[in-house]
Amino acid sequence: MNIVVLVKQVPDSGLARQLDAQLRVDRNGANNVMGELDEYAVEAALQLKEAHGGEVTVLTLGPGQATEIVRKTLGMGADKAVHIEDDAVGGSDALTTSAILAAALGRLEWDLVIAGAESTDSGMGVMPHLLAARTGAPALTGARKIETDGASITVEHQRANGYDVLTANLPAIVSVWDTINNPRYPSLKGIMAAKRKPVETLTLADLGVEAAGPDAAQNEVLSAAERPPRAAGQIVTDEGQGGAALADFLAAEKFV
Repeated sequence: MNIVVLVKQVPDSGLARQLDAQLRVDRNGANNVMGELDEYAVEAALQLKEAHGGEVTVLTLGPGQATEIVRKTLGMGADKAVHIEDDAVGGSDALTTSAILAAALGRLEWDLVIAGAESTDSGMGVMPHLLAARTGAPALTGARKIETDGASITVEHQRANGYDVLTANLPAIVSVWDTINNPRYPSLKGIMAAKRKPVETLTLADLGVEAAGPDAAQNEVLSAAERPPRAAGQIVTDEGQGGAALADFLAAEKFV
């Protein structure tokens, strides 16, 4: 089974984010890391490879420094990587990004694409759906478990109050949540081996994609504001009726 994993370099979500003049996330000078959910996608791919054989290819779109996260995935156990690097990509929206990634997928042999359910910089969660529309493959999103028999894929789609079981024929596109596994750390042996694994660098010209960047974007951010401070919680003085007061509060907030 040939599996492609989508990974993205994003600003560290634990630090304050800055916006540039166009109200986009400022990535210059930020402490950039691999998207948190991307690590779970890589681990899911590696577990499927270990169970069924095949090859894991990591695909990323970003500046030269994105090679750092690519090498981390190779150290975890991925076999090879494709890095799309082109100055014209900066400022592209999700629609343009999906066109670029779909063009790259068109150059690869794949049975399954795995991605994080959403990126930790924008949190849009649309890329698996957009790629499904562009490639014609079914999208099974929000997975907390993945199983395959080599011809089809079955996932448990996580919901707030349970899960749905979804099945589709391969090739398919799956996105995962952090409930699916515990990502491994690159071992010293893996880190050393990663230095010898192939990383192919592609440009937009290589992919036959012409329109990219802000000029090709079909949406833009018109305004941005800081999140308002969290309201103070309700304090109840327990004079023997604390349990009833708590029950009333939970009922009023529709928690029960």
